[in-house]
Order: sequence, then C-alpha cells, then structure tokens
Amino acid sequence: MECLPVEVIGNILSRLGAARDVVIASATCKKWREACRHHLQTLSFNSIDWPVYRDLTTSQLEILITQTIFQTTGLHCLSILMDDVEEFSAAPVIAWLMYTRESLRQLFYNVRTTPNVNILEKCGRQKLEILALAHNSITGVEFSYQRYPCLRSLCLSYVSISALDLSLLITACPKIESLALVNPEIAMSDAQATMELTSPTLKDIYVEAISLDKFILEADSLECLHIKDCTLELFELIGKGTLKHLKIDDVSVIHLDIGESTENLEVVDVSNFTIMWPKFYQMISRSSRLRRLRLWSVVFDDDDEIVDVETIAVCFPRLCHLSLSYDLRDGLLHYGLQGSSRLENVAVLELGWTLITDLFSYWVGGLLERCPNLKKLVIHGVVSEVKTSEECQSLANFSTFIVRVMKKYMHVEVQFEYE
Repeated sequence: MECLPVEVIGNILSRLGAARDVVIASATCKKWREACRHHLQTLSFNSIDWPVYRDLTTSQLEILITQTIFQTTGLHCLSILMDDVEEFSAAPVIAWLMYTRESLRQLFYNVRTTPNVNILEKCGRQKLEILALAHNSITGVEFSYQRYPCLRSLCLSYVSISALDLSLLITACPKIESLALVNPEIAMSDAQATMELTSPTLKDIYVEAISLDKFILEADSLECLHIKDCTLELFELIGKGTLKHLKIDDVSVIHLDIGESTENLEVVDVSNFTIMWPKFYQMISRSSRLRRLRLWSVVFDDDDEIVDVETIAVCFPRLCHLSLSYDLRDGLLHYGLQGSSRLENVAVLELGWTLITDLFSYWVGGLLERCPNLKKLVIHGVVSEVKTSEECQSLANFSTFIVRVMKKYMHVEVQFEYE
C-alpha cells in the first residue's frame, strides 16, 4: 500500500463515496490524507449511510458537511441527500456550491434552504454533467448567460419552477439527453396550463405527477417516453420517429399524440389507462419492430372494444413478449381470438385477471394455441380473502384447466403470481 501513488489512493477513496467512510479511511496516514485533499473526486452525505446523521442538529450537520467539503480541492461528484432534514441555512449551502463550482460535474441535492437559494445560479455551470435537484425553487432562468454546455442529465423532483423557466432551462442545455420531472410545481403565466419543451438532443424523458391542459414536447432524438400518474388534456410529441420505448402508467389524457412515425417502437407498456383501442392501435400499427407489448389493467372506452389477437399477430411479427390484463366480456371474447395468424416469436406470455371467471380459461387456451414457440406462461391474479361460491368454483375450474395445459404444453414453464 505504501507504493501506491496518491492518485490511485484518491481513486480508492472516491469509490467509497460515503463521507463517513472517506474520513475514516483518510485518517490512515499522511499520504492518505493528502490523497483525500487533492485527489478525492466523489463525496456523499446520505441519511441512510450513517444513522448518526439523524441525531445531529441542523447546525451540527451544516458544520460537519462544511468541514468535510473544505478538506477537498477537486470534487467531481457531490451528493447531499438528507431526507430527515427539513431545511438548511442559505449561507453554508452557498459556500458548498461556490467552493466546488470550478470542478463539480455531478450534483445531487434534496434539502430546502432558508431563505431560498437558486442552486442553478450558484453551482458551476461549465463542467456540470448531471444535476438532480429536489425540494427547491428555480426562478429567473436567464438564457443569455445561464448556459450549461455539458449538462447531459437533469432531474427535478418536487421543484417549484415556472413553465417559461423550465423551457428556457432545457434550451440552455445543448447536450441534454435525460430529463426527469417528478411532481413539480409548475407556475403558469396564463389561465391555460400549457407547457412546451424543445430539445434536439433529448433521448429519455420521465414525467410523473403533473397536471396540465397541454404538454407539447418537441424532441427530434427522443427514444424513451415514460409518463406516470399524470392528468393531461393533451399530450403531443413532435419528433422524427426515433421513439423506441413508450410507457404510460395511470395517466388520464383526452388527446394523446406521439406522431405518425412510430416505425422504431420496440416496447409499448400501457397500464391503468382508459384506452380507445382502434385509435391507440392506429397510433402504433406501423411499429413492425415491436418486441414487447403490455396492456395491463386497461379499461376500454367503448364497451364493444376488445384487443384483436389477429391484428397483433399480423402487424407485430417480431413480438416476443406479450402481456395482457383487462376485463373479459362475455359475447365479445371470441371476436378477439378470431383468425389463424400465429404469434410465432412470442416466447413469454403474461395474462392477468382481477375477477376470475370461466372466460379466463377460455382466453388463456385460445392464446396458447396462437403461440407455437412459447417458453414461459405467467398467470397474474387477485385472490380476495372472501370469495363467493361462484368465484370459488371458477378458481377450481381454472386450476383443473391449468393442470391440463401443463400436461399438453410440457415445454412451457408455467408461473403464478397472485396478490
């Protein structure tokens, strides 16, 4: 160990990450203290790393963080995630940011400050590549001089920001590839809640817990779109057909438009969503490269709608993972199973129920016949504590049915997941 260069020791300390571990390790000898001061790149203060953090007063914690940061000279990554701290004073937070601004490339921070500190204004902008900010306010973004030439990833959680400032911030990041917006407090300048974001480089966006009238996203390079727990009147994606992954979870939207160029879609995952199947199918029908389709706990807007397996087989020849769970209606189910086209490449089939009936067995059997190369069947079900005699009989009938299925399709692995 004595022969190790201080640069290597600094790298070792950086991999420890947690501030407590770094301080203890750096006390080994003078050489390790030197490595900590001049070559430490990563420092993390996280309430889950050390329970003692929770026993310290806010003032003690601020002093501890200040002393530790000021013992370093070239931090690249600083993480301050204190879930049990309500707020820090503005002065020490500004000191941390100003001290590290020349070298910092990654910043993770989730504590409120009193009075509010504009983190974006204080942190170093020239080298910053990743910024994850929570429980803070962002105001007065000045596009003319606040530019982030290296920022690739931005995550804003429980952050207060105006729609205009957010739009300007995204524009000020010419290399941004990943954006996450989690329950932000969006301030609007007019009565209609409209947010428009534009980025030619954005590849991945995650949006959770947003309520807007209109959300318009212009992103020519977007590959992954994930919307969760949102209420929107209109969501429109303007792009150039680069989208590969589409995930919608527990979203209420009146008009959903992801553009006509969906040829590159590989994964479509829709759950807890009211769906107009003909319109939704038309939106993804050109996705000949689709490998995974998941329609889970979906509700059809029209009682006469049902997923057509024949259409899926014809339009998505590369499909290898199919997951379906929705209410099965007597009198309509056989229409969904009509046709003779096979799902030749489907290797994994997941099917679920919320209310067990004999229709489920019929449905499972029909789909199994259409998947000649199936390797795995996963049955998801909800089993309530109190059941009617009819439900008990249906469950018994299904158990008998699945035994026959396992004997007939011995090459298929059958798995059950009940809740």
